Amino acid sequence: MKIIVVSDTHGSRDALKRVMELNSNADVVVHCGDSRGEMEEIKMRYPDKKYYEVAGNCDFGSPLPLTLTFECDGFKYMVTHGHAYNVKFGLGKLYYAAKEAGADAVFFGHTHSACDDEVEGLRLINPGACGGIGATFAVVETKNGQMLTNIAHLKG
Repeated sequence: MKIIVVSDTHGSRDALKRVMELNSNADVVVHCGDSRGEMEEIKMRYPDKKYYEVAGNCDFGSPLPLTLTFECDGFKYMVTHGHAYNVKFGLGKLYYAAKEAGADAVFFGHTHSACDDEVEGLRLINPGACGGIGATFAVVETKNGQMLTNIAHLKG
């Protein structure tokens, strides 16, 4: 199972299109918020994927939830933008919320800085900002009960 995680696209349709072209074999696409409708075009272009999206602090009036959880290939994931958990000031609130939700991993954005950490069995994955110079995204692959993660840089 392959999951692509993006965040903070802020209207960068071209970057998101390139991520999807490079990862057209992905099963699931997660957007951690601060988009401007970029996912609608991706959903139409790749209707066979499963999509999960949350609202970010710049998604004014969005009907999307602030936080959601989903299960995939034996793992439970929590998705949020991060602003509601003050992630710019530390990951403690986010960590405890994800643990309380029973998550194996939490995907979040907001800081525009990619990270992939593990604390007491919980993966904390921020794909960074998928737009502008230095765009990044995360790739999560599960196989045989293992979760492999990678922060990828969008070249060019």
